[in-house]
Amino acid sequence: MSDARDPNNYCYRHPDRESYILCQRCGRTICPECQTQAAVGVHCPECVAEARARMPKRKPAIVTAFRRSSTKPVVTYSIIVLNAIVFALQFLLGDFVFQNFAYAPFLTASEPWRMITSAFLHSETSIFHILFNMYALFIFGPQLEQMLGRGRFIALYLLSAFGGSVAVLLLGDPTGGVIGASGAIFGLFGAFFMIQRKLGGNTIQLVILIALNLVLGFIIPNVSWQGHVGGLVVGLAVSYVYLQTRSPAQRRWQIGGVVAIAAALVAITLIAA
Repeated sequence: MSDARDPNNYCYRHPDRESYILCQRCGRTICPECQTQAAVGVHCPECVAEARARMPKRKPAIVTAFRRSSTKPVVTYSIIVLNAIVFALQFLLGDFVFQNFAYAPFLTASEPWRMITSAFLHSETSIFHILFNMYALFIFGPQLEQMLGRGRFIALYLLSAFGGSVAVLLLGDPTGGVIGASGAIFGLFGAFFMIQRKLGGNTIQLVILIALNLVLGFIIPNVSWQGHVGGLVVGLAVSYVYLQTRSPAQRRWQIGGVVAIAAALVAITLIAA
């Protein structure tokens, strides 16, 4: 008697398992364990693996967000996260962060980087210091970043922070330490005011907000009104350059204008230090 067993009626991966189900793509017989449900019929493991290999690779959302074509305000959110990390480190490392990164005018000549790093530190005794600054950044940052672009927004933020420190150097207590992103935030206020005014928007509420916070800087103790004023002035200046050189053909003039503002701040620092 001959063996009538047909190999086509057995799973190609498990020859001892009889089956009558075929892979929809390659036509091989597969048992229930080897079947993967597809839109039509089932697929075998090899066909599933091949299909997955051909699928376009999707990058994580955090990676695509940093693409130039992305409209997500990644710079704003990155600055907020950085400030939060530094704030946590202030508690974890004690006075180390303040002692090494806070700014005081008498340290300008020996440790000038503090004029920028101090903008990422906040008071450990009042949570409202960082909360107000980061809330203001969260409100105004995304709009400005979208209007200006990431590079211009970074330049505006850092130069405003620098401008705040320069004002402290000129007008503040030479031995007093200052920290906080307020100078950079006031720079954003100034830029937003200039852009709104140029576009014909209503700036009354913004003017009231700026004036109120400037006045509070004079009334509330341990608040650096000098940093507020310096950041505001630089923010107005940088945004003025942006508005006067909006055409792509004026890009060199725009870069030159921003560099000139930075150079002026450096020159003032060198003279006053």
